[in-house]
Amino acid sequence: MMLQEHIVSFILFFPLLGAVIITLLPRDQKNLIRWFAFLWSLVPLVLASWLWLHLEVGSGYQFVERAEWFPQIGAAYAVGVDGLSTPLVFLTTLLVPLALLVSFSIEERVKAYFALFLFLEVGIIGVFVSLDLLLFFLFWEIGLIPMYFLIHIWGGHNRNYASFKFFVYTMTGSLLMLLAIQVIGLTQHTFDIVLLTERGPFSRVGTLGLPIAMGTLKRLAFWAFTLAFAIKVPVWPFHTWLPDAHTEAPTAGSMLLAGVLLKLGAYGFFRLVLPFFPQEAASYAPILVVLGLLGLIFGSLSALGQWDFKRLVAYSSVGHMGFVIMGVAVAALAQVGKIDPLTASLATEGAVLQMFTHGISSAAMFALVGVLYERAHTRDLHQFGGIWTVMPVYGGILLFATMASLGLPGLAGFVSEFMVMRGVWPVFTGVAAFAILGLILTAAYLLWMLQRVLHGPVDERWLKLPEIKAREVVALAPLLFLMLLTGVWPSWIMNTINAAVVRLLGL
Repeated sequence: MMLQEHIVSFILFFPLLGAVIITLLPRDQKNLIRWFAFLWSLVPLVLASWLWLHLEVGSGYQFVERAEWFPQIGAAYAVGVDGLSTPLVFLTTLLVPLALLVSFSIEERVKAYFALFLFLEVGIIGVFVSLDLLLFFLFWEIGLIPMYFLIHIWGGHNRNYASFKFFVYTMTGSLLMLLAIQVIGLTQHTFDIVLLTERGPFSRVGTLGLPIAMGTLKRLAFWAFTLAFAIKVPVWPFHTWLPDAHTEAPTAGSMLLAGVLLKLGAYGFFRLVLPFFPQEAASYAPILVVLGLLGLIFGSLSALGQWDFKRLVAYSSVGHMGFVIMGVAVAALAQVGKIDPLTASLATEGAVLQMFTHGISSAAMFALVGVLYERAHTRDLHQFGGIWTVMPVYGGILLFATMASLGLPGLAGFVSEFMVMRGVWPVFTGVAAFAILGLILTAAYLLWMLQRVLHGPVDERWLKLPEIKAREVVALAPLLFLMLLTGVWPSWIMNTINAAVVRLLGL
């Protein structure tokens, strides 16, 4: 009974306890540290699976826990989940053990590496389950620190620049968000996300002692939140930190960065920006949808011009997250009743599903890049070719994951992108038409990548490359299964998402 009442807190803090225990393990027992971290990380996955299975679809926030935390300023420890956050919590708890399994080849500072990964999991899950704005911000920042050190210590040759750029960009967004949160707290005397969603973050006329109209203050807060989340997604043109961070991060770091860290920004749009600022979001929806389109096209064009395998996959994330932003723009108009409910639900549900499907496909792609780099010690596509004949199992898995990322019917990417395009078309027809160019470019750079890696003559250096290991196949298998499952039977997840979107949009 106690576990059921506090299951969200168990999922949230269990990785933290594991990180503490890892710091107490003998430094020279590397295998013990690796296996302990991996097995420990499976517990939150089991709990998150139970949580999802027992979630009452369409019932709003559930498994809510509240406790007094900072009553002097109106902040509380408040956590809970709904149909929007539960799939993302599950995705996080799935990707962490898979990323740790991929990381068994790490030899440098093993204890710190695995402890930081579990600490990172706390920050990510905390954002998804927070029902208090200050708590939301606290976990937002907790997720920043471990990733900075993972890139800075275990990254590539240009890791100092990449980690610094990552920190500066994301911290800039964090400061903007903190300023807006403080304004809301000072004027509304509460940080309760549920309460603020019901009555609006500026429903009570507070005073800051500044000659600023409430309408202006509300618009400033809207832009502060929007810029913070746009940097995290990232929305074009705030994306330039992402390719560097991906390229230099260790393989497992890139898996989590693309798989769930980018989703924190998109989640912020759905959880805070749309419910808190419906009128402002609707007013600026045309700008948002154009930025999503530009991210799709320019991200795809940039990927098409890359010869670094990992950097190509990094730019693909910019393009794929453009679909999420286009869905957010349609949802913004839906909240003020400017479009029909079917169109609104299609685009919004597609955007939420895209967060999940991109999470599994991008994590798989980065893992596959890491598998090849670990053997060849290069990511230069000029130097590859004919790898399929040397590593046939690896080639088959890479082909499958690439097709899912490309949006092949029957695989996960197709369902989410089709729903977004179907929902965007009646509202922003011109944008949807140009988005087709983005889809063509996506197919072009992914097929070109497959041609450069798998086909053609084999360089003599690669004739003795070892095949993908069983451990690496096990790490990829759940992701491949979910790509197929979501492609052929999307209702396993859409029932949960649909109920959450209906409540979000008030349909």
